Amino acid sequence: MFRFFRFLILALALCPMAAMAAKHLVNINTASASTLQHVKGINSARAHAIVEHRRAYGYFRSVNELIRVRGIDQRTLNRIRPQVTVGPPPRHQPHRR
Repeated sequence: MFRFFRFLILALALCPMAAMAAKHLVNINTASASTLQHVKGINSARAHAIVEHRRAYGYFRSVNELIRVRGIDQRTLNRIRPQVTVGPPPRHQPHRR
C-alpha cells in the first residue's frame, strides 16, 4: 500500500512538469505551412496565408501582427495566441516594405 501512495505522489508531482514540457510553441517567423497547420485554429488556407504574408512583408515582430493576415480575425488570433510565438527570425531577413 505504501508503494502505491509513493507512486501516486510522484506521478502527481511530475504531472505539471510533463504538461509544461508538452506545451510547444510554434515560431511564426520560421514555421512552414505544414507546421503551422498543427496549431489548433489554423487550417491549410490560413497557414499558407501566414507564409505568404511573411514572404511579402517580412518577418513578424509580434504575434499581434497576425491580425494583418487575410483570414485571421480577432477571434482566431485570441484562439491561437497561446500556441504561437515570435522567436528570432533567421539571419537572412528580407527587407520590410
